[in-house]
Amino acid sequence: MNSSAGGPGDAGQRHPPIGSRARAGAGAPGRGGHPALPPGPATPGLSDAPRGRPGRNQPLRAEWDPTAERVRRPRPDRPPRPERRKQSPIGRFFRTYGWRAYAIPVLAVLTVVLVVLTATRHHDSGSSRSDAAPTAGARNTQVNEESTAVGAPSGDARTVAMPSGVLPAGGPYTTTGRKTYHVVPGSTGRAGTGAQLYSYTVEVEDGLSAPDFGGDATFARFVDATLANPKSWIGGGQVAFRRVDRGTPDFRVTLTSTGTTRELCGYQIQLESSCYYPPETRVTLNEARWVRGAVSYQGDDLAYRQYAVNHEVGHAIGYDKHEPCARNGALAPVMMQQSFGVANSEIMALDPDMQADRSLVCTPNPWPFPNR
Repeated sequence: MNSSAGGPGDAGQRHPPIGSRARAGAGAPGRGGHPALPPGPATPGLSDAPRGRPGRNQPLRAEWDPTAERVRRPRPDRPPRPERRKQSPIGRFFRTYGWRAYAIPVLAVLTVVLVVLTATRHHDSGSSRSDAAPTAGARNTQVNEESTAVGAPSGDARTVAMPSGVLPAGGPYTTTGRKTYHVVPGSTGRAGTGAQLYSYTVEVEDGLSAPDFGGDATFARFVDATLANPKSWIGGGQVAFRRVDRGTPDFRVTLTSTGTTRELCGYQIQLESSCYYPPETRVTLNEARWVRGAVSYQGDDLAYRQYAVNHEVGHAIGYDKHEPCARNGALAPVMMQQSFGVANSEIMALDPDMQADRSLVCTPNPWPFPNR
């Protein structure tokens, strides 16, 4: 059998893969002398003709033929952009700082208003201070040589004519004490820098009921705190105070019953009062007033007690004259008889020698130097 018939002689030969035949050139001999496969027919759509632009239904929008000349569609003319206006420095400031740009001028205005109000208030307080402070040079250094009470009303006004001097309703108090006194134990250091140092004791009349006025220790602490306050007499820089509980003091701050007070201070006007009694160097504080206060203080018993201490101690250190209201609406002088009112028309009936404008009315004030 011949070899072309594929006999046994072909048994040792291998046929190349079909792909190798496709890669071989047309008409070129293949392996083993076999002729190469002829070229097949051309595949439609894969010719070398120029390729056109892809249709709209094709997914890709890239150039179909990168080598082809690109035809550009003319774009419609766009309207010109308006020119941007340049911002002024003020506009840039507001754009940069936002709400803070509005807050700054508001705060500046508020600051100016507060400064003006503070200055006005300071001016008003300065006027009040000059009105409330005791008159310069009015001290009587020989006050302890007096034989009668200092500060007791000298007029003949009656209770009906002095409604502002009537004792307000309130707690109980002792009407009749034993007319003897005991010193409350305790002492303090020097209060104030004044050259003239006054020593004092705190005393309570025997027979007073402690629950009515708070007890000896409470009374003593209140007196100490009042006299050591810079608004008190030490604020003027002339005097200083020191509490003692032995020896002979310069004056004695004493809480007394109404009966004893009337005996020392007098009762011709039939109104509860307090006074300074030089023969015993006794600052006499009426327990009835201490417990109930005065109409002019409108229930502020704490402030009234401060006033009572400062007013009567003022007599003890030489301020023996009472003072009227000097300016309408101002703080009342501490040496005004505020227990009976803060209007000149009310207190001038108790002091016929006083020269003042009867129409003036002050406001209650417990301190000699209220703005210290």
